[in-house]
Amino acid sequence: MNREDWNRRYAKDELFWSGEPNLFLVEQVAELLPGRAIDLAAGEGRNAIWLAERGWRTTAVDFAETGLDKGRRIAAERGVEIDWVPTDLLEFDPGSGCFDLVLLFYLQVPWNEMQIVLGRAARAVAPGGTFLLVGHDRRNLKQGYGGPSSEKVLYTPDEVAAELGQLEIVEAATRLRPVEFEDRTVHAIDCLVRAVREP
Repeated sequence: MNREDWNRRYAKDELFWSGEPNLFLVEQVAELLPGRAIDLAAGEGRNAIWLAERGWRTTAVDFAETGLDKGRRIAAERGVEIDWVPTDLLEFDPGSGCFDLVLLFYLQVPWNEMQIVLGRAARAVAPGGTFLLVGHDRRNLKQGYGGPSSEKVLYTPDEVAAELGQLEIVEAATRLRPVEFEDRTVHAIDCLVRAVREP
């Protein structure tokens, strides 16, 4: 999907995604000491807002201006400040060693584009900092629920981990994520990769 598609999706008054943070974000980050965080492919900003509410100095990046505008309004209502950056991740370089936490959640693009974003995201992790990716795993296409219908934008934990350069891999695994559907719980299969840079 391109920028115009996402801008149309986010243009409606209601949230396209849940206003709650991703459950894996809460699980993996709740115990970290707040510092500087960047949320790449932030969408409507639910994860960035959750971080900011917990004391993180947060930057949210996405190419869909309507999504960021919605996040900006919600953040203002909740009394938190976030640096909102409307740009395409293929044109954005977050810098080297600048962030204590780098998030990359559900960015589903062709692998050659994903490699570019992963390389820049890994370089952005500060000494002692954490990289966290969550996305739709390739197995989800046939064995899970929801997510993209094209294998070209899906990946595995091992593929992601191999792109992270000098970061130390803490976890690279698939995780089941419960999804409520028609009065029952089904499961999506997500790829989760957590890595750190040595202090």
